[in-house]
Amino acid sequence: MAPLRILLCGDVLGRLNQLFKRVSSVNKSAGPFDALFCVGQFFPDSIEGLEEFHGYIEGSSKIPIPTYFIGDYGVGSPKILSAVLKDPSNQGFKMEGFRVCDNLFWLKGSGKFELHGLSVAYLSGRRSPTGAQFGTYSQDDVDALRALAEDPGTVDIFLTNEWPSGVTNGVTSNVPSEISDSSGSDPTVSELVAEIKPRYHVAGTMGAYFDRQPYANVDALHVTRFLGLAPVGNKDKQKFIHAISPTPASTMSKTELSAKPPNTTLSPYTIVGKAAPHDGATKRPGDSTPESQYWRYDVSQKRQKHGDGNGDRLCFKFVSSGSCPREKCHFRHDEEAMQQYSSGVCFDFLNKGKCERGPDCNFKHSLQEEGGRSASGAASSNRSRECWFCLSSPNVESHLITSVGEYYYCALAKGPLLPDHSLIMPIEHTPNTLSLPQECEKELEHLQNSFRAYFKKQGKEAIFFEWVFKRGSHANLQVVPIPLSRASLVQDIFNLAAEKLGFKFTIIKEGRQALRTQFDRSCSLFYVEVPGGGILSHVVEENEKFPAQFGREVLAGLLNVADRADWRNCKDSKEEEIKMVERFKSGFQEYDPNQ
Repeated sequence: MAPLRILLCGDVLGRLNQLFKRVSSVNKSAGPFDALFCVGQFFPDSIEGLEEFHGYIEGSSKIPIPTYFIGDYGVGSPKILSAVLKDPSNQGFKMEGFRVCDNLFWLKGSGKFELHGLSVAYLSGRRSPTGAQFGTYSQDDVDALRALAEDPGTVDIFLTNEWPSGVTNGVTSNVPSEISDSSGSDPTVSELVAEIKPRYHVAGTMGAYFDRQPYANVDALHVTRFLGLAPVGNKDKQKFIHAISPTPASTMSKTELSAKPPNTTLSPYTIVGKAAPHDGATKRPGDSTPESQYWRYDVSQKRQKHGDGNGDRLCFKFVSSGSCPREKCHFRHDEEAMQQYSSGVCFDFLNKGKCERGPDCNFKHSLQEEGGRSASGAASSNRSRECWFCLSSPNVESHLITSVGEYYYCALAKGPLLPDHSLIMPIEHTPNTLSLPQECEKELEHLQNSFRAYFKKQGKEAIFFEWVFKRGSHANLQVVPIPLSRASLVQDIFNLAAEKLGFKFTIIKEGRQALRTQFDRSCSLFYVEVPGGGILSHVVEENEKFPAQFGREVLAGLLNVADRADWRNCKDSKEEEIKMVERFKSGFQEYDPNQ
């Protein structure tokens, strides 16, 4: 088998003519090359660059080799990428890339895939507190990569847009003067690359070319080579395209993998735990800042049984699994934090003192005492004042509530997929609707029938689905209305999405009662009640990567509203939400059993 040949490129900035002219030249003289990976901003800086860009998307200009990009930001990116997600050929979950046009693929979010035997991992977008659909990565994307770091095997190439903080630490050669590690670098990328330990790490956005000396990894045989690439067409004529010919690690012997060049340095991330905090990140307790009030879990002074405790942050490997393979870990190993995590407490809450994922987070945001009681004195019994869905919580958005019964209440979804997208939630703080007593089930059945009747009058079908996370906090059964013309496709599209994720649904024809009987509280579960009375159910294994928004994303594809798959992109003002609630209540009132 001939060695693979890969091209790497920095910020494209929409200059596709210049990029692909250079690629064609290099491909002719030194190729053929198997793929081109682009890091940094891919889209233009100004609207003037869109005409050139559209030429490739519309097919009048050709892309010479398969090209993959992660810099999903710049002028025109939301409109172009929204259309990409709506393309029927892009429905489902594609870690190997969404097709934009011939030979052009968008690597969205985060993931890992194989290309001609090479293992490629990526983090798309930049660090940002806004949580926009395009151009930024989320905490879920970071957590997914953390989980991938646990997988066996070596990652050959890791693609990020921003440079890792601290990458110049320990460099014995000259560092370009324009590189300032304190500006434009990302500490989250440092943490991830120290976990993933790729053979090649490629980044852009710094505006400069830097080929770092190889560095040795902690607890790994191989070295890592970091490449920072300059933008296409930069005025300083710095290198923006680089060729590599890596042999897949999966085909290499231990001797080949462990070979270290004479200029190898120590890992620059052995002090990553001491890196400067993120912009807007919460500081540790003891800092003389009002932000210290957010910290409810300070174990910095507790006895550490593992790890050297030099870093301020908890070790995710230890907290999530109870062990850490590193000989010397620079993150904190705390057994009490591990117990809190195993009882369902959010890792970000433990690690940073607060969680910014909102309703998307399925974990608890209060500490648990022995016996499972909440350690928050402001919370009563098993209710958490941090919960987004408890009626007793100050965080509940009461203006979205449409009715309250004895065991359940209903509310319109925040950031709805469609108008009248609703939630049915237990009044009790409980992680799922399947383990509540039978009398609660009777009320739920009445509510579901009411939704069916209400939507049927509108020529729609009610689809119910629930993500039952075993460490979940407060259950919510989602109700999404779909046109009757699409009802017959629901089961097929869920089965197709399951196939793309590598599993098959179990079909339960007997309804919720049979599902309740089969439900194992020790496992996570996703189920959807499809038209006709059947239920598609999938038990999610402990190490299985299952999207928390799976049900919403599948229905978004069915309804051709892929741009609304993320609720954060669909949020309305409070005034608009109040109007929607009033309109819904006026129509639903005659069907509501709670009225």
